[in-house]
Amino acid sequence: MIGLRTIAAVTLLLGKLGLVYAQKAVYAHFMVGIVQDYSVDDWKADMADAKAIGIDGFALNCAPPRVDSYTLTQLGFAYQAAAESNFTVFISFDFSYWQNDDTDLIITTLQNYSSLPGQAKYNGGAIASTFIGEYFDWTPVKAVLDITALPNMEDPIQATELHTDFDGAFSWLAWPTDGGNSIIPGPMTTVWDDKFFEWLDGKPYMMPVSPWFSTHFDSKNWVFICEQLITDRWEEILAEQPQLVEIISWNDFGESHYISGPEPNHTDDGSSEWAVGMPHDAWRRVMQPYIAAYKAGASAPTVDAEGLVYWYRPTPKDVKCTNDPLPAPNGIDLLTDAIFVTTMLTELANLTVTSGSQAPVTVSVGPGVVTNNFTMGVGTQTFALSRNGVKILGGQGGLEIVDTCETYNFNAYVGGF
Repeated sequence: MIGLRTIAAVTLLLGKLGLVYAQKAVYAHFMVGIVQDYSVDDWKADMADAKAIGIDGFALNCAPPRVDSYTLTQLGFAYQAAAESNFTVFISFDFSYWQNDDTDLIITTLQNYSSLPGQAKYNGGAIASTFIGEYFDWTPVKAVLDITALPNMEDPIQATELHTDFDGAFSWLAWPTDGGNSIIPGPMTTVWDDKFFEWLDGKPYMMPVSPWFSTHFDSKNWVFICEQLITDRWEEILAEQPQLVEIISWNDFGESHYISGPEPNHTDDGSSEWAVGMPHDAWRRVMQPYIAAYKAGASAPTVDAEGLVYWYRPTPKDVKCTNDPLPAPNGIDLLTDAIFVTTMLTELANLTVTSGSQAPVTVSVGPGVVTNNFTMGVGTQTFALSRNGVKILGGQGGLEIVDTCETYNFNAYVGGF
């Protein structure tokens, strides 16, 4: 029989070699740049919502103080709120603004925060990540700090080519793409993830998961083909079982993949044009059983409370908007005019959907988490789940689909019962 001292000695040795199993965790990408007016209580409110579905922490996407003067203040508030909320955070340096020669400033920033109680860790090291920034050299940082560097790599082959003292990688490729911002038909596959796993060769991979991506700025104007992405991608997470997961995003209203509520002190970057009145909160209900299943190493989610979550765009894709200085987003030709419904059931039930002018459609849905889609019709959207001829939940959707518009909006309206 192996004694406890032997087990402890082996564990210590493996830890020194960096081979101790680290507990899986789920983080959510948080845009610090739009919460300049946040208080500690605002941070706590978001953290409470995130914790409620099993999220372990926020990846704090931030610019340097020379770009956003409030960055350090908000990082301080975030770390304080995390410590007081039994939550974690880590800094994700946004290299749209940081530079490779910002080494001293990055060291100072990490020295100020990475030892605080709310810091997220992996195998004992304080996690630090990036958005792009894969060419930043972590060697001088790690000479003075115990850091687990998980930079965003734009191509998995970089895991074999870079010599930047990274410990693992985070990917932004959470939507069907041939790389970068190229848009291809769905559904989502794990082609990029499989390459990360192969070329990281055992180093931790923070796998991305996202429910949506549409944006309508003059600098970026596109929609990815992500209509059933939320459940498709979480099924891939369960199959791949990565060391870490990062949800994209908690509050990026500009790219329409937020799962937070409408934030009280959110700075409008122009995204209010398509994000106001378009809630995404209900997507958290879909994620909750998947997060639990991922952490348990399960191959499928377990449903404890029955529910229904729906989402759809406000107009069919071919509607021409009359007062928009920008053209329709790139990628809409690959979209389907459909509405989407995820059911979370403990036993078989019938789902009936009436999409505007379309005739009612009823499908039989089994237990578990299941997503169906239905042809989009202009008008009121109605949903009903019944069992043995008795309606158990449902009602009207919170937004009518219309066939007129002034400005293009390919965001999703998300609701549930």
